Amino acid sequence: MKTFPTDFLWGGATAANQVEGAYLEDGKGLSTSDVQPHGVFGEVVERVPGDSGIKDVAIDFYHRYPEDIALFAEMGFNCLRVSIAWTRIYPNGDDAEPNEAGLAFYDKLFDEMAKHSITPLVTLSHYEMPWALVKKLRRLGQPGGDWLL
Repeated sequence: MKTFPTDFLWGGATAANQVEGAYLEDGKGLSTSDVQPHGVFGEVVERVPGDSGIKDVAIDFYHRYPEDIALFAEMGFNCLRVSIAWTRIYPNGDDAEPNEAGLAFYDKLFDEMAKHSITPLVTLSHYEMPWALVKKLRRLGQPGGDWLL
């Protein structure tokens, strides 16, 4: 009988905008996903604090990740692909300095994963850009700034 190699990475995956919630907490900026709740072909909805949407809370991974990581470990995961929200680290997309609260969140997340022997496989959330950067590129007439609108 064939078996998986002992170093096989067994796990799952999450996407920052689909699990984290806390869409404007601790300095996170708005992303295209936050203002286009129906995808890139949907209308743009200018958001203000207090608006609600499904991704605003999602599964509240931002606040409940220790419980979720423990459940993943219980399921036998030894790897978890997580995406990092660009806007949690660089709220406007082109900030000179990273958002320390955003870095701290991911630090704590990776520490929790290590505690449960879960290897992080990290990607940048690839389909959502900082909304401030999109608006800036559009104003500057740069190619790629209008593709979302």
